[in-house]
Amino acid sequence: MEARCQCGAVAFKTPLLKPLALYICHCAECRRQTSSAFGTSAIFPRFDLPRAELLSCYTRPTPSGHTLYCYFCRNCGTRLIHTTPGKNVVSVKGGCIDGLDWSKAIHIWTRSAMVPIPEGSETYSEEPSESDYCTSQESLDQPPEQPGMLTGSGGFPSAADRAGSSAPVKGACELSG
Repeated sequence: MEARCQCGAVAFKTPLLKPLALYICHCAECRRQTSSAFGTSAIFPRFDLPRAELLSCYTRPTPSGHTLYCYFCRNCGTRLIHTTPGKNVVSVKGGCIDGLDWSKAIHIWTRSAMVPIPEGSETYSEEPSESDYCTSQESLDQPPEQPGMLTGSGGFPSAADRAGSSAPVKGACELSG
């Protein structure tokens, strides 16, 4: 699938023709991150990104105590990918991907939804388990060569980038920024 930021400086192809899972998240952090009523995330196996020099990274602790790395275009600010150390899956922000089938999206954190959830949708009042991505989750969770680093991303955020990311965000999904 083709993906790109708003200005087009960062463009890439996903490693699969469709995501392992597609989420529409209604948690407060996803709403803040998108400045909208919900956030969208397409889960893919970890992959290389082109034009790493055009990416910046924001980090924050997750409710489970991990650090979420949130990569965005330095030029236009479009959030593109989120990743967590030790996982070989990444969350590509749904709005930057062309051709997603939204009818199969899973709605999570529906207890805080600000808009109606479509009838017949798969829903979770909070977050589903990570094993819900796919049946091959165990193979995807093999530690990457450099945990915490998105391959081809420009590396780890500096200590200054991580300053202020000390307390986990409560009541938020593991996908949001």
